[in-house]
Amino acid sequence: MFARITLMELKLTLREVVVPLFVLVLPLGLLLGFGFQPGSRHPDAHLGGQTSAAYIAAIGAGICLAILGLNVLPTALAGYREKGVLRRLATTPVRPVYLLAAQIVLYAAAALFTVAVLIAVGNVLFGTPVPKALPAFLAALLLGIAALFAIGLLVAAVAPSGRAGQGIGMILFFPNLFLGGVYIPREAMPAVLRDIGDYSPLGATLKTMRDAWMGTEPRVAQLAIMAAYAVVAGFAATKLFRWE
Repeated sequence: MFARITLMELKLTLREVVVPLFVLVLPLGLLLGFGFQPGSRHPDAHLGGQTSAAYIAAIGAGICLAILGLNVLPTALAGYREKGVLRRLATTPVRPVYLLAAQIVLYAAAALFTVAVLIAVGNVLFGTPVPKALPAFLAALLLGIAALFAIGLLVAAVAPSGRAGQGIGMILFFPNLFLGGVYIPREAMPAVLRDIGDYSPLGATLKTMRDAWMGTEPRVAQLAIMAAYAVVAGFAATKLFRWE
C-alpha cells in the first residue's frame, strides 16, 4: 500500500513540470553555466581553496534541499489538507500518515538523486572530485535533509492553505539562501554574517558539506545544529499538525 501511494505521488509530481525544473534542472543548469567558464577547475582562495565548479555543485545541492524542504513539501501537504484529501483518507484503509511518509520519502529520494547527478556531472565534465570525506558528506547531507524537511513539516502544520504554506516557505527560503552563502560566498561575508549563517539550517548544511567535500571532517557542533533543527522542528510539527 505504501509503495503504491509513493508511486502515485511520484507520477503526480512529475506531471508538475515546475518541481523537476527547479529541483534538478536549476541546480544542474547553474553547474553547467559556471562550470564551463574559464578557470572553474582551479582552486580559488576566495572560495576556501575549493574550485568554482565544486563550489557551485555544493551550492546547487543546497538550493535543491531548500526548494524541496521549504517550498515543495509544505505547499503540497498544506494544499492536501486544504482540499480535504487528508480528511477523506482518514475514513479509508489508507491512513493519512502513509501519504505524509510517501511525500517525505519521495522528496528525500529526489534530493539524493539531484546531489548524485551534480557530483557525477561535475566529476566527468569539470574534474570536480568526489567528496573526499564521503561518510561525513553523507552524514551532512542526510542531516541537512532532516533539518530542512522538519522545518517544512512545521510550516505545513501551521499553514491554513497551500498558498499560505508556499508564502511562509518563501519567507524562510531566501534568508536561508543568503546565510548559506548562495548569493555571496561564505568566505566573502563579514564575520558576523558567517557566524549567523553557521547557525542557520542551510548554512550549517552547506558548511559541513563543503568541508567534507574538501576532505575536512565537519565539527560536531555543526552536525548538532542540524540535528537540533530536525528534532525541535519535527517534534513541533507532530504536535501541531492537523489532518483537517
